[in-house]
Amino acid sequence: MPELAVGDRDTLHAVLDAGRVGHLAIADGTQPYALPVAYARDGDRVLLHGSTGSRLFRHLAAGAPACLTVTLLDGLVLARSAFESSMNYRCAMVLGTLVALGGDEKPAALERLSEHLLPGRWAVIRPPSAKELAATLVLALPLAECSVKISAGPPDDPDDDLDRPVWAGVVPVVETYGPPQPDPRLRHDLPPPEW
Repeated sequence: MPELAVGDRDTLHAVLDAGRVGHLAIADGTQPYALPVAYARDGDRVLLHGSTGSRLFRHLAAGAPACLTVTLLDGLVLARSAFESSMNYRCAMVLGTLVALGGDEKPAALERLSEHLLPGRWAVIRPPSAKELAATLVLALPLAECSVKISAGPPDDPDDDLDRPVWAGVVPVVETYGPPQPDPRLRHDLPPPEW
């Protein structure tokens, strides 16, 4: 639906910054694959990480074209008909070739990923060991070819459906944190993070 397209960079950045999980898709020969991945936006690129043992990540590091999508579900749109019922959402699609990061860029990218997913944790957790860094591929996907679509608002029922005795409107969908559950092996009496 081209009318849902939004072309400004600020909206693209806002969608990517609000999400935590994207779906990374590639074609390996004739077989397509889509993998859920944690990610973080870093300026005009998206950072991802995975195992050096992952065939998919090695394929991506070798230059296979990819597509990353991030979808944020904001609400269920309940119309007076099945046809007009839908969802309110914000969605970004990024196409391109990923580049493997090394040297000082690699731990800096892992810190950026950690801070996006777990704000404030990098300062208190153990940094990656040399062995862990060697086992991790960190990839960057430039935000060069992107598409953003936003669907928002109430149902768009046709006039001849408005008299139907059916509730219509939007049921918001909100992501929230639950109560922290301490590790049973926690050896120190520490407060949980305040997210």
